[in-house]
Amino acid sequence: MADDLDADLIIIGSGAGGGTLARALAPSGISILVLERGDYLPREKANWQAEAVFHAHRYHTQDHWRDGAGRLFQPATGYHVGGNTKLYGEDFVARKHADGSTPNWPIGYADLRPFYDEAERWYYAHGLAGADPTEPPRNDYPWPPFTHEPYMVEVARQLKTLGLHPFPLPLALDRDEDHPQQSACIRCDSCDGFPCLVHAKGDAETCGIRPALQHANVHILPGVRVQKLLTNSAGSRVESVEALDLQGARRFRARVVVVAAGAINSAALLLASASTRHPRGLANGSDQLGRNYMCHLNSACIAIDPRRRNPTVFQKTIAINDFYHSSGEVDFPYPLGHIQNLGKVTPAILKAQRPALPWPLARWAAQHSVDWWLTTEDLPRPDNRVSLDADGTIRLHYQPTNEAAHQRLVGGWKNILKRLGYPLVFTQRMGIEAVAHQVGTARFGTDPGASVLDLHCKAHELDNLYVVDASFMPSIAAVNPSLTIMANALRVGAHLCQRFAQGDWHG
Repeated sequence: MADDLDADLIIIGSGAGGGTLARALAPSGISILVLERGDYLPREKANWQAEAVFHAHRYHTQDHWRDGAGRLFQPATGYHVGGNTKLYGEDFVARKHADGSTPNWPIGYADLRPFYDEAERWYYAHGLAGADPTEPPRNDYPWPPFTHEPYMVEVARQLKTLGLHPFPLPLALDRDEDHPQQSACIRCDSCDGFPCLVHAKGDAETCGIRPALQHANVHILPGVRVQKLLTNSAGSRVESVEALDLQGARRFRARVVVVAAGAINSAALLLASASTRHPRGLANGSDQLGRNYMCHLNSACIAIDPRRRNPTVFQKTIAINDFYHSSGEVDFPYPLGHIQNLGKVTPAILKAQRPALPWPLARWAAQHSVDWWLTTEDLPRPDNRVSLDADGTIRLHYQPTNEAAHQRLVGGWKNILKRLGYPLVFTQRMGIEAVAHQVGTARFGTDPGASVLDLHCKAHELDNLYVVDASFMPSIAAVNPSLTIMANALRVGAHLCQRFAQGDWHG
């Protein structure tokens, strides 16, 4: 390595993409420097306190962004080592929806399948192959599915009597059900939405960054906020990374720079790196950078049966994809989406999210509820985009698509729950601040005029700039994109290993 380089490769961000890539490249021997704007998420009792997590937003950023109308909002995202991973699937072919069609991917499921398998091994994936009626051909999961608690066994049975096909929800948790005393995961009620105090979640810190740091050639600098990427005079390569930490301005250099800050922040960073050679933003000759932002249409659902209590502790074990491909209705033959359990709602969670709710009512509702999460696919639209205001504030222009499909999914599910004996069903739609499943702002493709990245997720216009978070995705499907991000990072890692082995770098 040249004396003036800080590393062979710099990774900006340590989440699902960056953390996975760091681990994938660690055995290669190339020097890797991970720059993470956040710090390690503290292990503290507040990790499992609903008031701290859901009301005070202790682990979310205090930054504010603007929506398309200029209104400030606080995004529900956090900056920590491991990113927002603290499972899965994708649709790779065009699918017709009520509001239009999704684009074809330039690669197929077969290209990612071996990397999905590897990512599932790394991230403690539990599930049952063949149980999901919508899944493509696949190998067995590395670990068997989480078992249902007795109340949820009965819920699954009742759903089957209605002709539905509930299946075990794939989960990424470090637990061996046959040897629970040797497992990190304790099947607690502070899992879904909470940081894990016992490091049992298959997140990018635990399964990506930590294993990578076991190699002497990998280092991480937390608390470093990258502000701009600078290129050579020709604009063909990134030469340095400008950043700030508690000591002030810093500058880092590497042969290769990988951006993995999340679809919104990665787009914002590249837009902020505009220069004479790249006047609309770095790698934005196509004017597609920041465009085609997608985020799932999500609703939480609480169903209450006043006649019986739900004693379940670990509830998040059932998924339903019967409406994933089609509503089943002649007048609306379009996909509706995916349904799964939420973690068990507790009185403390209800109070944290609804402070005016009296404690007795919160206790009663939580004791008698079964809780669900409903997801509908969003479609790529050029006008749904990330931009920067003059003061540098991120502006998120976003109008969700497929509203009619989501309304039918919510309405249909409410009717099903009432048929199961839950007369009280309440739903809450997530707003623009819910950015956990953000994708699509630097889509990959073969045409430099219509995409930002090539098939290896390298910027079309720069030889040494890659993006390995959810930015690359042309569509979002109706399931969690995390595993696809991880699998793609492994795919890109294999490509980078080959390039380094060949010394294939210009300039």
